[in-house]
Amino acid sequence: MKNNFFLILTTIIFSLIFYVFYKSLQNPNIYKPNIETGKKIPNFEAKIFGTDTIISSDEIFKNNKYYLVNIWASWCAPCRVEHPLLMELTSQEDLEIIGINYKDNILNAKKFLKELNNPYNIIISDKNGILGIEWGAYGVPETFLIYNNRIIKKIIGPLNESFIIEINELIK
Repeated sequence: MKNNFFLILTTIIFSLIFYVFYKSLQNPNIYKPNIETGKKIPNFEAKIFGTDTIISSDEIFKNNKYYLVNIWASWCAPCRVEHPLLMELTSQEDLEIIGINYKDNILNAKKFLKELNNPYNIIISDKNGILGIEWGAYGVPETFLIYNNRIIKKIIGPLNESFIIEINELIK
């Protein structure tokens, strides 16, 4: 009698566990970051890349001008892939490209820029990653198109030709 009770109890417990695991497999919970546009850019103060000079967001971003903020690092392989497209965007007169160097070694970052050229009007250092968090970045590379201190387009991952076409259309 006692053995039957434990057998039934064990069967019920395993059945419940199986049911919970089975139901959890039905719901994959794929994480999709929120790509919120229209959001105001964060106010910040940070060092200019390679210097001890502090610059604020108010000094960088002016109204009635387009900015492309690109979060990058020398250790990031997709950043290397998108770099020629950033160089292509430097010919846009109505667009300033701002780089945020994310959790990088300064010497490696300088070597990266020397090798591939520098598309950025200003580069800001983000050694500890706090600035990236304030921007709502999930990793590198990430790019934000800014107008009137508002995010009008957020691109997660490396830029590609279709994004370049879309950016060019938005700034015209």
